[in-house]
Amino acid sequence: MTPGLHAADRSVLRLAGPDVRDFLQGLVTNDVRRLDQGPVYAALLSPQGKYLFDFFLVPDGEDVLLDVKADRAAALAQRLAMYRLRAKVAVDPTDLAVVAGTGAPPAGAFADPRDPALGWRAVTADPAGLLAGLDALDPDALAALRIERLVPETGIELVPDDSYILEMGFERLNGVDFRKGCYVGQEVTARMKHKTELRKGLARVRVEGAAPPPGTEILAGGRPAGTLLSSAGGQALAYLRFDRAGGALTAGDARLVREA
Repeated sequence: MTPGLHAADRSVLRLAGPDVRDFLQGLVTNDVRRLDQGPVYAALLSPQGKYLFDFFLVPDGEDVLLDVKADRAAALAQRLAMYRLRAKVAVDPTDLAVVAGTGAPPAGAFADPRDPALGWRAVTADPAGLLAGLDALDPDALAALRIERLVPETGIELVPDDSYILEMGFERLNGVDFRKGCYVGQEVTARMKHKTELRKGLARVRVEGAAPPPGTEILAGGRPAGTLLSSAGGQALAYLRFDRAGGALTAGDARLVREA
């Protein structure tokens, strides 16, 4: 059977009104026209090009549902309302739930648009009913899969007003479109893409020894080389200075070996 779980750390906002897609197109990092083919992963940035929110855009008739981290939903709704101005768009919370899983997606679910290897997602009014036909999925298994696929998580790798999405792999994760035209933070993002070589960014490392907690400093020959973040199953995500990440790395009492 297909395994799944209720992603209780996610909330769903509903955007309704005749201007919804045009409104989002001028704000978010991805091309909202892709909603005609299915859900889209995107981010909303600050005018300075720094990460604020990431979410899944899910078409629901003429409306668009936003699957977002629960503790960021109210702030996202407030930010969208600030940008709304005269646009005919309503932003409202919902009682809808998110279910995530691996294996063959059940009816109504969609492949994760960041990377199909991450499994599937569904937005539903009846999570218990959807899960009734599925095996239980260990949340640690999803965390390990996320680390294996080098995918950042809101609030851990993705830090509001601090992270840059290209350093966090958004191009590889289908979260940014460089041909769609203007959006908030687009100028800085485009400049990072076309005029600079990234000197820092997200990487996967193998952890030899007990993994220290997220936020532990990584050292290379005694010099700061980055920060250890999520870990599971002997692997971890790290934010690294690439010029110092080629040799032996340590974090606390653990040795690290860069894998990707």
